[in-house]
Amino acid sequence: MTGDDRSSIAHLLRRAGFGPTTAEVDAAAARGYAATVDALLDVSGADPADTVTPPTLAPYQPLAAKNLTAAERAALNKQRAGDLLAIQRWWVGRMVASTHPLREKMTWFWHDHFATSYDKVNRADLLLRQNQLFRTAGFGGFEALTQAVAKDPAMLLWLDAGSDKKAHPNENFARELMELFTLGIGNYTEDDVREAARGFTGWYLDPRTGSWAIAPRQHDDGLKTVLGQTGDWGGEDVVHLVVTNPASAPFIVSRVWSHFAWPVTATDPVVGELAPAFAATGDLTALLRAVFLHPAFLSAAARTGLVKQPIEWTVGALRALGLPAATPALAPALTNLGQVPFRPPNVAGWPQNEYWLTTSASLARLSFASAVAGLADLGSISATAPAGRVDAVARLLSVEWSPATAQALTTVAGQVPQLVALALVAPESVLA
Repeated sequence: MTGDDRSSIAHLLRRAGFGPTTAEVDAAAARGYAATVDALLDVSGADPADTVTPPTLAPYQPLAAKNLTAAERAALNKQRAGDLLAIQRWWVGRMVASTHPLREKMTWFWHDHFATSYDKVNRADLLLRQNQLFRTAGFGGFEALTQAVAKDPAMLLWLDAGSDKKAHPNENFARELMELFTLGIGNYTEDDVREAARGFTGWYLDPRTGSWAIAPRQHDDGLKTVLGQTGDWGGEDVVHLVVTNPASAPFIVSRVWSHFAWPVTATDPVVGELAPAFAATGDLTALLRAVFLHPAFLSAAARTGLVKQPIEWTVGALRALGLPAATPALAPALTNLGQVPFRPPNVAGWPQNEYWLTTSASLARLSFASAVAGLADLGSISATAPAGRVDAVARLLSVEWSPATAQALTTVAGQVPQLVALALVAPESVLA
């Protein structure tokens, strides 16, 4: 099977986006695999997602303001909940509308990698700003992105930069920078964390400007030894030291491969093949190209190596069925499935694969599938003779049924909405 066959191209589009439409697979198949990779990586063009207008959010007002009455505080809480819902709907709207799917998929990847939650930040405006940062900087240099994230207002609040002072360095950001963002466990010591935290002392979010600032009197300007390097390191220096450490490139390559192909560790042979080039440049677009063009990306291990995350599966269903992001069933489905944008469970982000294969998740998927199948225009499937409907649904969803799945779906071919609903929860549709 070559990379130019329809199955390989559908696999590429599923992994590089949130589920392709039949027309998108047809167009990509006509271009060929390599040309489709080029098109996916060219994120400079116009995108219908850009017409999805960002919400207008109310000016920020602290809940703790002393002059607020109980009623005003309750109203402010309600307003904030509405702002969070607005940015969630906006982002999912972009995912559904986009014809440059990799732009939104990488934004999602960085949201999971640099996981930051509204539950602590409590400011939709800052999360919206961070989201735009991931979208605009997520294809460039990894160091530039990490430097920007380190000063991002939402991240500053999320990992307690305001309490990182000379007398009492807060280790939260320094630890997560090494453990989760750049190096991985085992590639740094507790002394490295303590010394790195000293480099970030004095960093805070200035409430007057809404941006990063440094308080010189709170910054520790003494010598620090981080990852074996000694100097008067500031926060920017610490970021540079960790992203250029030899352990960083394999760690980031493993995270990217795990998101787009199948879960691996930094010691996996495929990582060893890809990491040297990435270490030399830090170029994220070049890394993605190398991943998509690697022979193993089209292997059987890759094609069955991931379970779709809820956001991928639900958005993919809406795109395949031609339904809008405003479909009422979407929000409760994401809540029931346990993956709500801007609310990752912790700083480590969302788990993979088996985490999503629970009885409750199966029931939630079936409920959503039944709802959207009932809303979609399935006239083209109904117009197909019953004997051809199972194949027609496979084309609609850009999947290939196993003999067992095809046989099971054949038993409900006479009931089109039920056929589509069951097809959406079939193993071939749940695997990415």
